[in-house]
Amino acid sequence: MRVICDAPGQTCNRLWTYLASVALCLAEKKRMVIIFFDWTIEDFPNLLHHKRIYFPLWHKWYLERGNGWNNYKGLTWKVTHSKRWDKVFRFLGFTKGWQTRTDTRYLRQTLPELKTIFRPKEEIMQKAEGMIAGLRQEADIIVGVHIRRGDYATWNDGRFFYELEDYRQFMLRVQQLYSGRRVAFFISSNEDFSPEQFEGCLCRRFGKEPSGAILDLYTLSLCDNIMGPFSSYSRWASFIGEVPLCFLENKEQQFTADSFSKIVDFFHFENGKEIFDW
Repeated sequence: MRVICDAPGQTCNRLWTYLASVALCLAEKKRMVIIFFDWTIEDFPNLLHHKRIYFPLWHKWYLERGNGWNNYKGLTWKVTHSKRWDKVFRFLGFTKGWQTRTDTRYLRQTLPELKTIFRPKEEIMQKAEGMIAGLRQEADIIVGVHIRRGDYATWNDGRFFYELEDYRQFMLRVQQLYSGRRVAFFISSNEDFSPEQFEGCLCRRFGKEPSGAILDLYTLSLCDNIMGPFSSYSRWASFIGEVPLCFLENKEQQFTADSFSKIVDFFHFENGKEIFDW
């Protein structure tokens, strides 16, 4: 049995943290335990209730009572940032899932099962599929655009922070790439702005929806292509949806058909390009 004892970053970091161990469980018919799950766990019922995967601290009656969720998040932070608990976990032989990202042994052979296990609840998928179905009536190609700013203004000295106008220029260049075909864009962002800001581009996005981050994530996974700055978020959408992705590396970036390639594991594209561990 493998026990995952860390809780790095936000939701998609957590999903990548679980991935190799879930694949191992499927391939070798083993069991696993996730101690510190992400707060979005109820959005993934197939993961939460899988017969080989256990969440010992999942007690809905407590988490939704009073200050339960905040208490749980506080416990998670305290224990996963403690040198004393690190020693305890090492003694017990527990695993830090973030360190398993290079374990690609079973990803390819278990991908169909992984796609089922990590499928969000049906109401999320129905909204995502409805969005894409609507865009398909207006376009021949749908490109998902992950707009992440906020913390990217300072992360890596702002190297991958782009203004909204920069994103519009990226989108216009992609339209030129597919000249002669109708291109539509699905926008994924936690910022409050109108798609009308991207003049010259057919754009759609969700409003303030429940489970908004997961809804955007899986709508990206249904697009024909995805583009966005370096992120585990768009990387997950590409992997789980088997959708070609292009990372936006500089403001003057140009696009060709070879710019987009599927993610096959955390550090590699299908075309062999390696992703630096930022």
